[in-house]
Amino acid sequence: MSNSGFFSHGETYRRAYVDQALPMISYGLRFQEACVQAVERLEATKVYVLASRSLATNSNSLTVLKNALDGRVVGEHVGMTAHTPISECLEIIGAIRKLDGVDCLITLGGGSVTDAGKLIRFALANEAYTDDDMNTLWGGHSQNPRQREQITPPTIPLICIPTSLSGGEYQSIAGATETVSRAKRTFEPKVNPTLAIQDPELCLLTPQWLWLSSGIRAVDHCVETLCSLQSNAKGDEEARKGLVKLVPGLLRCKQDANDIEARHLCQLGVVEAMSAVSSGVPLGASHAIGHQLGPLGVGHGETSCILLPAVCKYNAAQNANNERQKAVLDLLLRDETVREVVKSDDLTELDLGDVLDRVIRKLGMPRSLKEFNVGRDKLDMLATNSLQDVWIKTNAVPMTEKSQVMEVLEMVIG
Repeated sequence: MSNSGFFSHGETYRRAYVDQALPMISYGLRFQEACVQAVERLEATKVYVLASRSLATNSNSLTVLKNALDGRVVGEHVGMTAHTPISECLEIIGAIRKLDGVDCLITLGGGSVTDAGKLIRFALANEAYTDDDMNTLWGGHSQNPRQREQITPPTIPLICIPTSLSGGEYQSIAGATETVSRAKRTFEPKVNPTLAIQDPELCLLTPQWLWLSSGIRAVDHCVETLCSLQSNAKGDEEARKGLVKLVPGLLRCKQDANDIEARHLCQLGVVEAMSAVSSGVPLGASHAIGHQLGPLGVGHGETSCILLPAVCKYNAAQNANNERQKAVLDLLLRDETVREVVKSDDLTELDLGDVLDRVIRKLGMPRSLKEFNVGRDKLDMLATNSLQDVWIKTNAVPMTEKSQVMEVLEMVIG
């Protein structure tokens, strides 16, 4: 299908989740056209745009968006450092306050920009204009004794135009980094973004490694949900639906980077992966250990590429969740694109960890810590820190000893 074919059916505008009013999703129009319609629906007249630096400098997408909005853009900020520093968000909040009356925020770019948009409107609703103010907003009371009693939900509409598969536009939670301590803070505004605009053609500008690795992060959400011994019917159903879109979609994107339909298949799969995450199923060791790799320079998606097959292998060796793993394996092997990847192997000999390994290698994604210069000297610290993560104990084999984590890390040291 040509690129224009995707846009020949008009706009689909619907809820992302059947049981939640927000976010809405829009696809079938080019991003700037969908944005104009959304701004008109909201009757917004003073729009502020946050755009990723790479999109703004390597393409004309920001200019195209501003031209389409025809004078309604009153301010813009280009660039957001990875992990969304609170200090940068505070600068933008200052700029927005000076503009007085901004009635819509639009983010154009990947996960860091999306997180910034979510945090900025939360801060504005709560008049949080300094680092000290921000310190009263993150977490829940149990994690943050300084959290204020009265927290106001955000009211400024937020339109997200994502260019990766990280999926932050489908949940309210925003992650950001503290200015001094560099600690990662989680903010919980309890209101989802207003609208996510899916334009797979715009995503052709995304570096392939980022597209594919963020997609494997979404695969990790689905697999760890389906392999959890504390799963529920809703989580399982959404994870299955997401997985059968994501894995074939990613393989097709690798085969043909210009396959618009495959890109959109991945975007739809992320909605279901995030729905699975929001179903309350606790995840496992791939996520728990992965959280500790961020500070060592490994991206979210890349942690999943390295760890997910190893965690599946570890759990299978302990006979912890073999039936659930087999069900996921069977689901994946129903797809011809996946079968093609493992065609030279004897299928009776393969387990879920093997198939995920083959898929991730086919995508050209990293499979070891060595590829990020994370050496043996870091393993002890990684194992110790992993034991503090809430999801380490909800792994199919609950991990309470450093030696258990070390066993997984040994598999991925490279």
